[in-house]
Amino acid sequence: MKAAERFKWVSISMLFAVGLAACDKPGPAETAGKKIDQAVDESGKKIGEATDKVGEQMSEQGDKAGVAMDDTAITAKVKAAIFAEPGLKTLQISVDTVKGVVTLSGSVDSQASSDRAKTLAGAVAGVRDVENHLVVK
Repeated sequence: MKAAERFKWVSISMLFAVGLAACDKPGPAETAGKKIDQAVDESGKKIGEATDKVGEQMSEQGDKAGVAMDDTAITAKVKAAIFAEPGLKTLQISVDTVKGVVTLSGSVDSQASSDRAKTLAGAVAGVRDVENHLVVK
């Protein structure tokens, strides 16, 4: 929002300068006042449109960042859950999360360990689905 605020203040300053310049022109004060009012109205509309666009872009970027942060948090929680489980070799299990879908890859020593890792991952808040690509060695 800082960019939008700066743009707003620069635009207001420019309007003020245009208004002062219009006052210096020869002609009736009423004509100058009308021109100032028109300029303020047009600039206000343009400022509003620009502010809306900046706000939308910032919102989209925030949403994207929120998804990335959520996925990172989910990955960390899944890794912690697997690490805390006795018998699972955490260094041989990779965890990746994209839009709430967790992918487990690597190797485990038994099908039971593979199933347990999948269950642990699925129990983490925010996980929509678990793709288990663990290989039993």
